[in-house]
Amino acid sequence: MDAAAEASGAGGEIGFAAIADAVPDGYTIGFINTPNLITIPIERQARYGLDRLDPLVNIVDDPGVMTVRADSPFRSVADVVANAKANPRVLTVGSTGIGSDDHLAMLLLERQAAVHLTHVPFPGSAENYRAMLGQHIQICDQNLGEGLRGIAGGDPVRMLGVMSRSRWDMAPDLPTFREQGYAIDMVSMRGIGAPKGLPPEIRRTLIEAVTKAAMDPEFQAKARETFQPLRIVGPDAFAAELKQLDGEFRSLWTEMPWK
Repeated sequence: MDAAAEASGAGGEIGFAAIADAVPDGYTIGFINTPNLITIPIERQARYGLDRLDPLVNIVDDPGVMTVRADSPFRSVADVVANAKANPRVLTVGSTGIGSDDHLAMLLLERQAAVHLTHVPFPGSAENYRAMLGQHIQICDQNLGEGLRGIAGGDPVRMLGVMSRSRWDMAPDLPTFREQGYAIDMVSMRGIGAPKGLPPEIRRTLIEAVTKAAMDPEFQAKARETFQPLRIVGPDAFAAELKQLDGEFRSLWTEMPWK
């Protein structure tokens, strides 16, 4: 987690705790996002827990990507791994902070490829991206939406792989990490959550309203225009995915604690 996030919102903890602490009457809901939602209670004593939150509907599912300058010699994840094996701890990879999805993705690649990279955390995604463009770092770990916006804006960059189980229609020619031999699925899920204990009728109304809004053609068109990868997931599947992520991140913390 970066210093700026810690100072402003504790990486999301203040907002997540506000949702968890609210009266479960349907008037207080809010966005919950991974990995912070999961990782904060793993790395420290948090003011909330997953058991105090009710995931209603996931909306955005923004996978991680590895981005380099267009003039970089790296054209695939294999190129990165080969370089890292030949030059341990030399290759620099930027992220949006310690414990961010970008950082955790780097740790997973280190573990699976048996390599050692040099992590360079930044206060935010813009700083991370500019550092790569300015050749201060060699690789920028970021989200697909960010990478697509840069390419659409004419930036001289190339994405090497997307960290999702399948290719995204917004970038059909971009291979997944799995296709390149590394089972790395790292996404930033962004959905709506509520405090635990909503009355069934209120809960049902909220789920239906959020789902209807997310499925609205105008909303979906705007999301595509702004490069927000959507994946609408209902409450049961949303909760199951968060539970699975909790187990995966706890396992990673045991092997490679990120703080």
